[in-house]
Amino acid sequence: MMLAAVLSGFGLALAAPLVVRVARGASGWVLALLPLLLTVFFAGLAPRVAAGEVVRAAYPWAPDLGVELALRLDGLSLLLALLICGVGVLVLVYAGGSMAGKAGLGRFYGSLLLFMAAMLGLVLADNLLLLFVFWELTSISSYLLIAFDYKRAEARAAALQALLVTGGGGLALLAGLILLGLVGGSFTLSDLLSEGDAVRASPLYLPAMLLVLAGALTKSAQAPFHFWLPGAMEAPTPVSAYLHSATMVKAGVYLLARLSPVLAGTDAWVGVVSVAGGVTMLLGGALALFQTDLKRILAYSTVSALGTLVLLLGIGTPEAAAAAMVFLLAHALYKGALFMVAGALDHATGTRDVERLGGLRRAMPITAAVAALAAVSLAGFGPVLSFIGKELLLEALLHVEGLGVLLAALGSLAGALFVAVAGIVAVRPFFGPLRETAHAPHEAPLSMWLGPALLAAAGMAIGIAPEGVGALLVAPAASAVVGSPQEVELSLWHGLNAALGLSVASVLLGAALSLTWERLRRATPWLERIFAWGPERGYAAGLAGLEALALALTRRLQSGFLRRYLLVILVTALALAGWALVRGGVLLPALGWADLRFYELGLVVLMLLAALWAVRSPSRLSAILGLGVVGYGVALIYILYGAPDLAMTQILVETLTVILFVLVFYHLPRFTPLSARPTLVRDACVSLGVGALATTLILAASATPPESALAPFFLEASRPLAHGRNVVNVILVDFRGLDTLGEITVLAVAAIGVFALLKLRPGADEGRRTKDR
Repeated sequence: MMLAAVLSGFGLALAAPLVVRVARGASGWVLALLPLLLTVFFAGLAPRVAAGEVVRAAYPWAPDLGVELALRLDGLSLLLALLICGVGVLVLVYAGGSMAGKAGLGRFYGSLLLFMAAMLGLVLADNLLLLFVFWELTSISSYLLIAFDYKRAEARAAALQALLVTGGGGLALLAGLILLGLVGGSFTLSDLLSEGDAVRASPLYLPAMLLVLAGALTKSAQAPFHFWLPGAMEAPTPVSAYLHSATMVKAGVYLLARLSPVLAGTDAWVGVVSVAGGVTMLLGGALALFQTDLKRILAYSTVSALGTLVLLLGIGTPEAAAAAMVFLLAHALYKGALFMVAGALDHATGTRDVERLGGLRRAMPITAAVAALAAVSLAGFGPVLSFIGKELLLEALLHVEGLGVLLAALGSLAGALFVAVAGIVAVRPFFGPLRETAHAPHEAPLSMWLGPALLAAAGMAIGIAPEGVGALLVAPAASAVVGSPQEVELSLWHGLNAALGLSVASVLLGAALSLTWERLRRATPWLERIFAWGPERGYAAGLAGLEALALALTRRLQSGFLRRYLLVILVTALALAGWALVRGGVLLPALGWADLRFYELGLVVLMLLAALWAVRSPSRLSAILGLGVVGYGVALIYILYGAPDLAMTQILVETLTVILFVLVFYHLPRFTPLSARPTLVRDACVSLGVGALATTLILAASATPPESALAPFFLEASRPLAHGRNVVNVILVDFRGLDTLGEITVLAVAAIGVFALLKLRPGADEGRRTKDR
């Protein structure tokens, strides 16, 4: 059933354009039925998973390599699967209202469902290679969604930026997963998770860990790779609410959590992961205060939240793991709601600039109420799940040996930044004097406020009664992260303690920052100038440098002359293969000169003289004749060594080639030597070098003939299976018939292309029109 759940998403993605054409305005509601069914399906498995069962399904994929298409559902993957499918339902419904009337809706829904299926496959994958396949599919579908409005240069640039950053991390991740599989002795996660001690003791642990972290930290927008996430706000709001708050950006966090039993627990892990998370937590929150676009404010606060999750996973204690799972769930609920609120404000007023919004509570009362409820969760203070998550977070930080007080203070500061952001995005647009906007403000339709209302309400409902979620979701997820059973008791009230004091201090500081936000921004322009020199500028400079290098190389290498291309290819082959031969100390066989017959020697001398004549010939036609002699000499060699079929083919091809060359070259201008003497000397040296290399390779290959398991098979099977005595012909026509068919197809396509070029030659149409007249 789990495989069907994943594949159904891909199937619906293909059918999405048809659904849009049939259902029209109700397409969002119709398409949301599948993720709704999947949510019910996974929710039904929650009791089994909470009881400690791991639901697994495996299917043959590459059995000869021992690789299975395996899926695995435990507490961690269940939590993510419910978020992917549950939030997916609301986002699809929301998209039906916010994207109504826009061109390309079928493409948009198809890409969104493609992402949903890929993300679901990622969190369910029980094989490292399968996980990587789904990992890259999320990057590709994200690229398509960010660049949905591809006519805008900003959207295309943001999509490319996200793809390059996360794709580069993906390549590093692939190398890390391969190393991890080799060190752990298996590419199956279920087997690998029990090999943590062996992996950590291996000398390949550090490079494998760093490569995996490169993939995870880029995907989850950790400093210094955080800049791609705010740039991705060029995507439509449903994409931001789904990918960039609730799901895709948490893929890196999921990977860290999933591999914690294998990689965590070392000083290197704690140092790299905790520092990256802590820096990102503070940097994202600070950058959020210097934005005025609602989506960019929320994006930077998402960066900060992701840093908080990474910090907790870097600490790696059971307390920190439980806090991370609660925080992950709470963040997906309130941040998805706030992104949808930002989209509703843009839809109703025509702007997302906070400084141009105000007094909208009367015109948009439902949206204002939803924003206030979600803002309480963002602030993390009140009867909401995020308050429980903040308490657990601060408790976990306080209990870190040696640095507990400092980390808790930094966590409280990050919480204050969250409170400030909550005030900016949920209070300023709805309170104060009404400001003039591009559109007359009006309440959003049902499809645009239902989703955020349910998400915000869920955060409060779970906060008031967290016991069920704690037992069914949080405890199994924390157990999967730690690698051993954990009991997690969630409660709204933990008594008067240090964590509560820090939480109150963060609320007071955040409220002060929110009230003085505009003055703070205007009083610190130097900070914005410093932030402008961040890694995003380095990315832009690197991309510009790469383009300049590509242009320079293209100008140098892509000259338009075939002789230049051949020269580059031959020199490169000569250098690489020649170095390999020299370094490998290839031994050549002793040549049996005594066995050389006089007619063989005469044939060789004739071919050498003909080749020399072709090079030194004063005309094209005589050069073609010289090459023809060489070709017929090769055919004679085939005959002498018992290969008449090859000789026949060589004679036919050589005859046809000579005839065609003569017919074509006859119409060319008179031959004139243009190359300077140094160029001729260079070409002669390259030619002699390539010839010597080819001769050396042939002699080296013949010195140690490889043992082939295929040769005896072909000799034994040609007659009974293919009814042919000529083994070469049988291989080409029967055993490798598809290869031969492919070659014939290529030739046919090339012939069609040549015919089309001839028909489109300059002057053809003009001559035809003249004839018609």
